[in-house]
Amino acid sequence: MLGLTALELARIQFGFTISFHIIFPAITIGLASYLVVLEGLWLWKKNPVYRELYHFWLGIFAVNFAMGVVSGLVMAYQFGTNWSYFSTFAGSITGPLLTYEVLTAFFLEAGFLGVMLFGWNRVGPGLHFFATIMVALGTLVSATWILASNSWMQTPQGYEIIDGRVVPVDWIKVIFNPSFPYRLAHMTMAAYLATALFVGAGGAWHLLKGRDTPAVRKMLSMSLWMVLLVAPLQIGLGDLHGLNTLKHQPAKIAAMEGHWENEPGKSVPLILFGLPDMKAETTRYAIALPYLGSLILTHDINGQVPGLKDFPAADRPNSTIVFWSFRVMAGLGFLMLFLGLWGLWARRGQRLYRSKYLQRFALIMGPGGLIAILAGWFTTEIGRQPWVVYGVMRTEDAVSDHSVLALSTTLILFIVMYVAVFGTGISYMLQLVASGPKAEHDPARDEQPHETGQSLRAARPLSAAPDDIDPTPDQRER
Repeated sequence: MLGLTALELARIQFGFTISFHIIFPAITIGLASYLVVLEGLWLWKKNPVYRELYHFWLGIFAVNFAMGVVSGLVMAYQFGTNWSYFSTFAGSITGPLLTYEVLTAFFLEAGFLGVMLFGWNRVGPGLHFFATIMVALGTLVSATWILASNSWMQTPQGYEIIDGRVVPVDWIKVIFNPSFPYRLAHMTMAAYLATALFVGAGGAWHLLKGRDTPAVRKMLSMSLWMVLLVAPLQIGLGDLHGLNTLKHQPAKIAAMEGHWENEPGKSVPLILFGLPDMKAETTRYAIALPYLGSLILTHDINGQVPGLKDFPAADRPNSTIVFWSFRVMAGLGFLMLFLGLWGLWARRGQRLYRSKYLQRFALIMGPGGLIAILAGWFTTEIGRQPWVVYGVMRTEDAVSDHSVLALSTTLILFIVMYVAVFGTGISYMLQLVASGPKAEHDPARDEQPHETGQSLRAARPLSAAPDDIDPTPDQRER
């Protein structure tokens, strides 16, 4: 297929499936925490706007959660189908870590998800709020185990190799490996940012359409406060993560910067734009700022970092890809910061709800957080190459013995099925966002946050679902 090898096709297939999958857990993590905040504010202030937003985003959360589960199962199976030698070599570490994720996070989420989705009118307010918190906690626990596994592959420790297989000897070191805290914090903040931008784009869309309601205003306002808070924090975490990567994976940093070699006595410039050429071992058309590379990477204006020529050609990541994926991620990060600051400035005189330029920019930035996550993962995973376990096992030794024809066929099937299934799911989720929050006009619900008068006896299969999930024609007219 297009002259690609079996190894390249296997990598593309895994990259394709994980790219689809990662957007769903990111939104799940962010929306779950957002729902905790909304329900907490509703219970505290009794403002029906918070309840209205809670029910609106709860439906979107349910659709997104379902797609995340399905896409995750497909991705997990590839460890056994396409990367069987990796599973044989390192399964004694990655297997238990993924199992812990199921036994803790997934069971925690599944155990309370039903109460969260269908228990608003059937359990007390405290129990329902507790269920929402537990679901949100479950998403964070899930991210913890997944990132512990991935971080160990990036910075492995706490193991020995016995009879050609990895054997864990210190689980504390395995889990809390050198890059784990930085990756966990960076990914969690990325999920919060992506969700804030997604929510903010929904609010901006409705304002641009003339649907200026208290719920829509609150949606936009809360999201921009979150962007303003988290964007600078994420930039700081990114700097710390970069310093950690420089220590443990210097070749990745060299590839990200398009930095090939040091000149004696000279600092490292920051290359803003250019075209790294792996064959010519140079970055063509480079636009660079003197000294800034040293200052950012070493916090010393005269500091130097290893260049790609300091590593054997076979051990170099593909700088052409990593260089640009990193700049997409970083550039979007600064645009997020700009959006947050613009939103802060526009709050004076309530221009936040009248500025069409700001609202259009917020709408354009809606997918920006997810694109930044994908660019960041491309940087992380492609920058680790040619290793699947950094410095321990090469990717070419991890792939299963499949033919080019078999991998080409399955890749095409994956693309067709994913576009059909998840394309439909994403389209439906966007339609839900475009429908907007519906104001609830029942005064009794304003006085009592969780009604209990509805019959609990199951008279039909969906009797556990609130009646307003599938509104009648009369309700739609209201």
